[in-house]
Amino acid sequence: MMEREYHAAQSSFLMVGLSLQLVIGSGQDKVNCGSTLLGWKERAWLICEWPFHFGQAVPCEAGTRCLIRYLVDGKLIGYESEVRTTQTTPVPLLYLAFPQAVEEIHLRKQVRVSSNEPLLLRQVDGQGSVRVDPNGNSTMGGLVQDLSAAGCRVVVQQLRPSMHQGSTVQLEFELIGIGHVSNLTGVIMNVAEQGNAKSLGIEFRFNGKEYIEYRGWGGTVQKAIEYAVLQKQHVPGVAPAA
Repeated sequence: MMEREYHAAQSSFLMVGLSLQLVIGSGQDKVNCGSTLLGWKERAWLICEWPFHFGQAVPCEAGTRCLIRYLVDGKLIGYESEVRTTQTTPVPLLYLAFPQAVEEIHLRKQVRVSSNEPLLLRQVDGQGSVRVDPNGNSTMGGLVQDLSAAGCRVVVQQLRPSMHQGSTVQLEFELIGIGHVSNLTGVIMNVAEQGNAKSLGIEFRFNGKEYIEYRGWGGTVQKAIEYAVLQKQHVPGVAPAA
């Protein structure tokens, strides 16, 4: 079970510069997008950047429903809000209603969720340089079998002789609905037989060199992976929408 807590909203849960995930609108017109919290007035409103989606400002007007989510201190915080007003000049801004209550979900990093997404894997040396096999190949394909905030299990059909427990690798894969992760470093913690394939247990090493091409979301690769784990657990209310 996930640990869920409900609290009356106070400004202690806010911080200027927070990366927000907004779900604006409802039904068929619902849009997932990213923004940044710029400030607030206690019990009145929140102010954030007016998000863009496919190069256009997300259409919204006063009264439009908005669900706000973000990660802080290992917790996913979510609350209902609505658009109070908008501003286009000198910069596009959204004013959102201050929430009446917030919901917190404590992220359990040991939780793993099943996955079935393709992945590209590269072996790197101690200096971070990509190693090339005798055939001149630097990349091998695999499948992410499960995912957690701390690591993943990957299945590959063939494993290079130089790749074993303790080897350092770089990962590239898609977090569905969130973005494309590249240059994520991991260490192979164990190798096991899985039929005619090899199963690799990989622990992530977040070193600041990883990056993500977002699909309407903002934040670090680490936070994006935490969101993806929560999304696959189908946490109601505050889990990222499909």
